[in-house]
Amino acid sequence: MTAKPEAGAEPLVGAKLIIAALAIGTGNFLVVLDSTIANVSVPTIAGSLGVSTSQGTWVITSYAVAEAITVPLTGWLAMKFGGLRTFIACYFGFALVSLYCGMTNSLESLIFGRILLGLTGGPIMPLSQMLLVKIFPREKATAASVLWAMTTLIGPIAGPILGGIICDNYGWEWIFFIKVPIAVIGGLIVIAVMRGQADPTQKARIDAVGLGLLIVWVGSLEILLEEGRDKDWFSSPLICVLAVIAAIGFVAFLIWELTEEHPIVDLRIFRHRGFTAAAVTFAGGFGAFFASIVILPLWLQQNMGYTATWAGYATGLMGVLALMSAPLVGKANEVFDPRIILSIGITGLGAMTAWRMSFNGDVTFWQMAWPTLLTGPFMVMFFVPVTDLALATVEPHEQANAAGLSNFMRTLAGAFATSLVQTGWQNAARVNQTELVNAMPNANRVVGEMMAQGGLSQDQAVASLTQMVSHQSVLLATLNMFGVITIVFLFAALLPWLAPRPKGHTHHVGH
Repeated sequence: MTAKPEAGAEPLVGAKLIIAALAIGTGNFLVVLDSTIANVSVPTIAGSLGVSTSQGTWVITSYAVAEAITVPLTGWLAMKFGGLRTFIACYFGFALVSLYCGMTNSLESLIFGRILLGLTGGPIMPLSQMLLVKIFPREKATAASVLWAMTTLIGPIAGPILGGIICDNYGWEWIFFIKVPIAVIGGLIVIAVMRGQADPTQKARIDAVGLGLLIVWVGSLEILLEEGRDKDWFSSPLICVLAVIAAIGFVAFLIWELTEEHPIVDLRIFRHRGFTAAAVTFAGGFGAFFASIVILPLWLQQNMGYTATWAGYATGLMGVLALMSAPLVGKANEVFDPRIILSIGITGLGAMTAWRMSFNGDVTFWQMAWPTLLTGPFMVMFFVPVTDLALATVEPHEQANAAGLSNFMRTLAGAFATSLVQTGWQNAARVNQTELVNAMPNANRVVGEMMAQGGLSQDQAVASLTQMVSHQSVLLATLNMFGVITIVFLFAALLPWLAPRPKGHTHHVGH
């Protein structure tokens, strides 16, 4: 049964529109922030709860699995309960579960809390995108895309900085507590300013088989990605079993959802060529972008002697020009073909990554900061048009599903990229170390010279030389990964041209 729009519901204008947009955008920011804020805190959490760091990584894995499962369910939830009602319920749920996570005192209870956090936070991302598009008038719709893009971009950048500062100064519990008042206030503001707005629902039957298959294949894949590095991938029987389950589950899920009359995830949206091209571009470009912001702070902390906080600052610099350039990119997106802006944005991201291939062991903070700083505008040129393009060709009633599916692919691409880039980095470091050692036939003479010139014992000289070789091999591995990421960016820059040329302004769809 479809709910009738409330009588007298007027479009939001002026200050009311700005307040509503900021409150909705804040919800998206909190969820995206939550996916990275715990990353730098894992060693602290593990030590506090008396478990190993590898066990502590389940704090990240459990959240990622739950989030990846609920993101594609957004369309069904919005249809069943109304997009606005679902968003508000998830907003308050996120606050409540964050409070619970901060109060836990065992790993098991924290993992349970993180699963609940992923379940409540997952739908917020696509629903915030859908609601922002809905409340902005046609002539200002690009502002909605810019705002959503900025909250999505700044979250992963702010996460490592805040996580490092909070853990160093206040205790890991506060990475959860800090979000509680913000989420409560944000939810109350949404209720106040959106009162009377239409929130239609439809009769939506739960596709239990589809949901079960989704949980099986996504859960297996996420655990495989997270645990694969530690268990040496397919040399582990557990990883092999998970891979088989994920593959069979995925194929069964595809067959079921494409033949089910009321699927829980409407894969028929992929019939729109524009949506498919934009969603694949989003996944490929975001995977490469996320890989670069994972590998950079890792290298800085493990090889360059940076603290977690300073590594966060080094990554966070990209937010400066991103904020400044957002209005200009928004205007350009209204005038030019979004495929052109999108291709330039992704190519620019590739160029900045290629620039980093010139780094050496003596690179200073500011030498490293320039490509990171200049990444900002290209980042906005990627995020703003890609969301417009994804929603441009779908029917108005498919927008919630389309937003959910494109964000699901983005989330999964980020998980893939995180695991693959770390595995590739570690493997490249091992290979480089072996090659460097083989290229040093006179190692004994070098050790002798170090002992003579530096007054070192043989053990000290050997240890010093080993550290130098290790340091250099990790640097070369980092440059190798920047090279691979650059290639992925350049390939992703071609994908938008598979989409048809948008008719008129892409963001007019759905109004």
